[in-house]
Amino acid sequence: MKQQQFSLRSRLNSFGFAFNGLYTFFKQEPNARIHLIATLMVFIAAVYFKVSNTEATALVIVTGFVWVAEIFNTAIEKIMDFISTEKNSNIKFIKDLAACGVLVSSVTAMITGAIVFIPKLF
Repeated sequence: MKQQQFSLRSRLNSFGFAFNGLYTFFKQEPNARIHLIATLMVFIAAVYFKVSNTEATALVIVTGFVWVAEIFNTAIEKIMDFISTEKNSNIKFIKDLAACGVLVSSVTAMITGAIVFIPKLF
């Protein structure tokens, strides 16, 4: 396998591709906008309640976890739809697993949010 030389231009192009993916994600996926609203609400609550650095770190990690899960879920769904538009139990299982990843990450984020914010409410 031939190793490519480092190129600043190719690294910058990689960022361009990533930002294009993010733009398309927000433009085409309603769930992206829902996650954005939830992220903004968490950020506002964190500022309002003056969370500690440790709490802020936990919130950033779980929020990022949800974003990554949703982006991968969307990619997997698009790949499966590209492979076949016909009903297929294997594709359904793959899509269900990807959606489950978003569910697990979201529940993890909600539990973390509850641990951080509930004590601040009382």
